Amino acid sequence: MDKINFELIRRFGPSVFKVKMPENLILKLNNYIDEIISNEKKSKQLDNGNNLVGDVTQEFKLEQKIMEETGWGQFLADCVQKWIEIETEDKISKLHIMSSWVVRQFKNEYNPTHWHSGHISGAGFLKVPKSLGTHVQKKESKTYRGGNLQLIHGSKMFLCHSTLNIVPEVGDFYFFPNYMMHSVFPFKGSDEERRSISFNAKIDEKIYNVYGS
Repeated sequence: MDKINFELIRRFGPSVFKVKMPENLILKLNNYIDEIISNEKKSKQLDNGNNLVGDVTQEFKLEQKIMEETGWGQFLADCVQKWIEIETEDKISKLHIMSSWVVRQFKNEYNPTHWHSGHISGAGFLKVPKSLGTHVQKKESKTYRGGNLQLIHGSKMFLCHSTLNIVPEVGDFYFFPNYMMHSVFPFKGSDEERRSISFNAKIDEKIYNVYGS
C-alpha cells in the first residue's frame, strides 16, 4: 500500500479525515466519467438523480467493476482502515461499499443539507472551476462560500464550532461519519463543471456501534 498523506481535522465532535487522491486515480476516474457523459444510454442506465437530494445537472452511480479496475475501492478501504485505526486503535475486518456516485454541478446548482446511510461517508473533488464567483457586494470581512462543501454538526456554542467550510480543490477527499450533515453551496463563476465523487460504506458493527447491543 502506498503511504497515505492525511490530515485529521477536529473542528467539532466527530473527526474528519482529509486525504489527497493520487493523480493517476483522478485521471482514471475522470476518463471513465467522460466516457459515461458521452454515452447517452449508459448515462440513463446509471442515473442516480432520483435517489439524491441535489438540484444539479447530473448524478450517476459508479459501476462495481470500475471501482475495482481504477483502484477507487482499494483507495477508500486503505483510507478508512487508517482513519479507524487512529481513532479507535481497532482494525476493521471489512469495508462494504454500499454505493459510490458522481455529482456534476454547474453554476446556480446546489445540494441542500442532508446526511447519508451506512457507517462511513465521504466526498472529494475531481474537477473545480477556475472561478466560483464573488460576493454581489464587496465584503472584505466575509468569506465567499460559493461552491463550498459545508460539514455541520451540533450547534454554535462557546469554544465550539458547528460547521467546517471546505473550499474545493482537485484531489482533496474528506471522510466523515454517515450521520454528519452537509451541504454544497451554489456558485456563480464560470460555466465550468464542479465534479465531485462520494460514497457510503459499512464497517464492522462492533466498531461502529459504540453503545453496544
